[in-house]
Amino acid sequence: MRKLLTFWMLALCLSFGATSVALAQDEDTTKKETPAETPAPPAEEEDKAVDDAAAEVKVEDQTFYQAIKQKFIEGGWEFMSTVLICLVLGLAVALERIITLNLATINTKKFTQKIEAALNSGGIDAAKEEAQKTRGPIASIFMQGLIRYPEGIDVVEKSVIAYGSVEMAKLEKGLVWISLFIALAPMLGFMGTVIGMIQAFDAIQAAGDISPSLVAGGIKVALITTVSGLIVAIILQLFYNYLVSKVDSIVSQMEEASISLVDLLVAHKNKA
Repeated sequence: MRKLLTFWMLALCLSFGATSVALAQDEDTTKKETPAETPAPPAEEEDKAVDDAAAEVKVEDQTFYQAIKQKFIEGGWEFMSTVLICLVLGLAVALERIITLNLATINTKKFTQKIEAALNSGGIDAAKEEAQKTRGPIASIFMQGLIRYPEGIDVVEKSVIAYGSVEMAKLEKGLVWISLFIALAPMLGFMGTVIGMIQAFDAIQAAGDISPSLVAGGIKVALITTVSGLIVAIILQLFYNYLVSKVDSIVSQMEEASISLVDLLVAHKNKA
């Protein structure tokens, strides 16, 4: 085994040496065949090539945050700031609603079983104590129905329906602002588009000639603001759809819980 390894190492060394010699001979032959040295490029061309290379390296090394910042500046702070404000406010409202709705969500089936056990063991007062210990709109509806129990089942049903509407309005609080920002962000982007095109045509009119360098700035502002507004609207639309589905789920649980509460109270009244 050692002999075999030694043989392979020797073969690699010989092949490397032969390759080096061949490359050296090729370089000597090339130098001999070259009649004269090529003239060096002018200093201006060298400086330009260095600047282009530096620009390319700068673009490649640019981070995502720096690219966003550059596009924000190029789009014009007057329009991009308004679009950014829509995004920040919309996300703030959406996050607040997500936290609130998640805190309002409970295990309805388990909670109903606790209320039933409390009714069977301690009556209405024990069920009230159990409802007070639980957070969320479903527990509030149960508490409202238990308070109205002495007035009759019909009054309990009407009270539960009315209070359910109040709780649903609380759940939907803030969604109108998110929908406003969803509609407003693209409109602000389109306004930047129109103003950017007006600036481009003003530049053409002032110069008396159509030149790409004249209209490029206005068209860039127009495109960047439009894209920014659409991106903000897409992000907020995703949050809005999630919140609407969450509210619908909680409202559905509230309706089922209300029916269960009425059934429990009817059964408790019959037992009494």
